[in-house]
Amino acid sequence: MSKAGAFDLASGVGGKIDKTEVLSAVEKYEKYHVCYGGEEEERKANYTDMVNKYYDLVTSFYEFGWGESFHFAPRWKGESLRESIKRHEHFLALQLGLKSGQKVLDVGCGIGGPLREIAQFSSTSVTGLNNNEYQITRGKELNRFARVDKTCNFVKADFMKMPFPDNSFDAVYAIEATCHAPDAYGCYKEIYRVLKPGQCFAAYEWCMTDAFDPNNQEHQKIKAEIEIGDGLPDIRSTRKCLEALKQAGFEVIWEKDLAADSPLPWYLPLDTSHFSLSSFRLTSVGRFVTRNMVKALEFVGLAPKGSQRVQDFLEKAAEGLVAGGRKEIFTPMYFFLARKPQHG
Repeated sequence: MSKAGAFDLASGVGGKIDKTEVLSAVEKYEKYHVCYGGEEEERKANYTDMVNKYYDLVTSFYEFGWGESFHFAPRWKGESLRESIKRHEHFLALQLGLKSGQKVLDVGCGIGGPLREIAQFSSTSVTGLNNNEYQITRGKELNRFARVDKTCNFVKADFMKMPFPDNSFDAVYAIEATCHAPDAYGCYKEIYRVLKPGQCFAAYEWCMTDAFDPNNQEHQKIKAEIEIGDGLPDIRSTRKCLEALKQAGFEVIWEKDLAADSPLPWYLPLDTSHFSLSSFRLTSVGRFVTRNMVKALEFVGLAPKGSQRVQDFLEKAAEGLVAGGRKEIFTPMYFFLARKPQHG
């Protein structure tokens, strides 16, 4: 059961970081990013520390606002955010052709919302790979609650250096996760190694689209806001992802930016001009309430110092995501389905 209350949010801020060290962790995290003078190469060189700090700091906020699945989805008119997220996960499972009893790997699994949904939908055994101890601890609690702890598990490891033998899995997927990799080719090559020959890898990637102009200052500002607000060393183009897949040895079956055909904008839950009771906490009013609640909880000592700063950079990320979506220079759902050749 997802943690939903204000006190759960307050107690979770910082994850495994000592509560007295949260403000210091926020400051160190911020310094990695362009807005604070950080460099892309430094973010790539220290991606493990940067991404771990990010998820320790933000996971309780994510769970408070989004539930157990921290990702966007194409959305039909009349469909709730929760329904669209489930459908997005089911679509991935169907594209992979998952069958009962198969061993599946979720690369960068968060607290395991998609892992549990896909395991139950397809009757498969899913292993979640994650390098953040706090998220794994939380994911194990939720697996027990959902009664999938006997068939699904978590492994703490870096997806650039996976602790699995070659040809271990019947399928691999990643949902808005491998964007944290400092090098797409290196990450995809590891996925290729652990996937059985003839089997498939599917993903939703965060990417800059062909409409992004690296010489446009406004475009660069939007990109930097998304990077600091979402723990990213860089945001690759869709073309770079495709090139890295092929370079890693995959045969690309099909690929498409699914945002292009979404009847409702994917960024609608974060758009301050939109109001929804079903996703109230993500609306302008909901975020105002959360911001003031966090401020009050930090003031009285129930939330650690630095909690408000985390809320601030998440707000900045939301602004960047909405701006990137409106200008169509960014997508969180560049989808591809790729196969490891039978002789691989």
